[in-house]
Amino acid sequence: NSMIQTKTMEISSHAINPFLPEDPNLQPSSRGTTATILCCICGISISPNPSNTCPACLASQSDVTRGISTEATLHQCRGCSRWHQEAGKWIGCELESRELMALCLSYVSGLKKRKGDNSSGRVRLVDAAWVWTEPHSMRLKIRLTIQR
Repeated sequence: NSMIQTKTMEISSHAINPFLPEDPNLQPSSRGTTATILCCICGISISPNPSNTCPACLASQSDVTRGISTEATLHQCRGCSRWHQEAGKWIGCELESRELMALCLSYVSGLKKRKGDNSSGRVRLVDAAWVWTEPHSMRLKIRLTIQR
């Protein structure tokens, strides 16, 4: 039995055998060019990263929104149009105001850091914006941009 081991890696669409002397022409030059690899899913040329995957394929393969609620119910008084905050407190807010956005975000579970959580699964809110809905729909929609 002879043991044969072959390893190849794609760098700038040139196959390199790690057992052969390296070609100095493929090394990064002092002008700032960097080596690239092919995405392991779609095959486009990318700079190396720990997953060897392009951002589009990485986003399609992983769910960064896990643990974050997508719906919440807020109550509004029909008489005075105030919004129920917590423990019998009511707050007056205009539609699409910063105060109403803060109230909506307080109802989204998964954004707040819980006791005992490690920082690796922590979610950081990058941006929040209102999404337009029909005025009679009785729905408020917000678009959240998060980072894990």
